Amino acid sequence: MRVAIIGGGTIARLFLEHIKRGDLGDAEVVAIAGRGGKSRGKPLAAEFGVAFVTSLAELLEHRPDVVVEAAAHDAVREYCAPLLDKGIAVIVLSGGALCDDALRAKLEASANQSGALLYVPSGGIGGLDALKAACIAGVDAVEITVTKPPAAWKGIPYVEKMKVDLAGMRGPVTLFEGSAREGVPHFPANVNIAAVLSMAGIGFDRTRLKVVADPALKHNTHFITIKGKTGNIAIKLENVPAPENPKTAWLACYSALAALKLAKSPVRYGT
Repeated sequence: MRVAIIGGGTIARLFLEHIKRGDLGDAEVVAIAGRGGKSRGKPLAAEFGVAFVTSLAELLEHRPDVVVEAAAHDAVREYCAPLLDKGIAVIVLSGGALCDDALRAKLEASANQSGALLYVPSGGIGGLDALKAACIAGVDAVEITVTKPPAAWKGIPYVEKMKVDLAGMRGPVTLFEGSAREGVPHFPANVNIAAVLSMAGIGFDRTRLKVVADPALKHNTHFITIKGKTGNIAIKLENVPAPENPKTAWLACYSALAALKLAKSPVRYGT
C-alpha cells in the first residue's frame, strides 16, 4: 500500500515511525505534502528519506493508493475531491471541515462516482458504531462535552476574542455551548470529534456541543450522551494529549493509524 501524507506534524511522524518498523504490514510512505519550503514536513521527509511535495500534481506523480490528510481544513478543500476523483482513497482527519455541507456533498459525490474510499476516523472518541445502530431505530438527542486543559485552547481567535485569562484560570470556564454546526468552526483544531459524531449520527444542527477549559485537568476529557429508542448511552473518555500538540488527543493519532490499517482490509470488526 503506497501512502502519502498531507501535513508534517505529530501524526505524520507517528505514521512514518510505525510504517518504518513494519507495524502496518507492507505499507510504504511515498510522499509528504506541505504548503512550501518552510513546512515542518520538509525536514521530516528528509529525516525519513521520503519525497516532499508542495502541490497536488507533484503528489500524484508518486502514485499513492491512500492519502492521509493530517493538516488542516484548507487541505481538505484543496486536495480531497481531486484525489477521490482519481480513485485514490482519502482518510480525512480534519473532519471539522465537513461541517461545510457543500464540501461534504462534493466529497461524497466524488467517492460514490469513483468508488474510492472516503474515510473519516473516530479520532479521540468511541461509540460511533453504537450511535449508527441507534440512529436506525431513532435517536432523540446527542450531546458531547469537550473539556481540555487551558493550554489546549491557546492561539484560537474565537477564544482570544472572549478575553479569557487561560494562564490565570482557577476553575472551569465554558467557552461555547450550542449546536455543533455553530461551534465546530470556532475550534478548527480542537473539536473535529464533534464533527465526526455529528456526521455519524443526527447531523450538525441537532448534535449539541459544549466546550470547556478546565485547569484541573491533565487529560483531554470527552463526555458523550445519546438518547433514543434503543436506550441511553453515556461514554466518557479521558485522553492523554499528544506530546507535541496539546490540542490533539494521543488516541486520535492512533485512530488515524487504525484507519489506515482498515483502508485496504476486507475484514472489519466494529467501526
